[in-house]
Amino acid sequence: MQERTGIVTSRGNPVTLLGPEIRVGDKAPDFRVVDNGMAPVTLADFKEKIKIISTVPSLDTPVCDRETRRFNEEAARLPGSVVVLTVSLDLPFAQKRWCGAAGVDRVKVLSDYQDRSFAAAYGVLIKELKLLSRSVFIIDEKDVVRYIQHVRETGTEPDYDAVLGAVKGVLESLPGR
Repeated sequence: MQERTGIVTSRGNPVTLLGPEIRVGDKAPDFRVVDNGMAPVTLADFKEKIKIISTVPSLDTPVCDRETRRFNEEAARLPGSVVVLTVSLDLPFAQKRWCGAAGVDRVKVLSDYQDRSFAAAYGVLIKELKLLSRSVFIIDEKDVVRYIQHVRETGTEPDYDAVLGAVKGVLESLPGR
């Protein structure tokens, strides 16, 4: 598997991302993750939707908790043509418990624990920690990657304004707008 360095740090220490470098303009790779009920979920399940996909190390950490809650709040303000997904390696049972306790009901929280399919396809598995990096991908309704943000330090939240600005740009580029 391809190894990439110089992209992400954890607690100030450089770490290695495993997998390919996805670029803006690429066709979004398919993946297979599971939802809180252990049902398989793939990219095709969100066909013709604009997808904000946030990857986090673990929902049970303060930064991931804040990030997913914030995206849940933002999801309430986005049109129905946009879906917000959070992917982690947390077990689906833990994700379900966390969502219930946090009141997260608009973000679809998905687990990559079985196959690490998302991690391998999107290049976000941290070799040293065996966790996902903190990254955000925006994929348009035709499954083309339109925006990528790899958060430099895993203990830092993403630039929400940049993410929301990119989503707005994708929405404005839709035919009929």
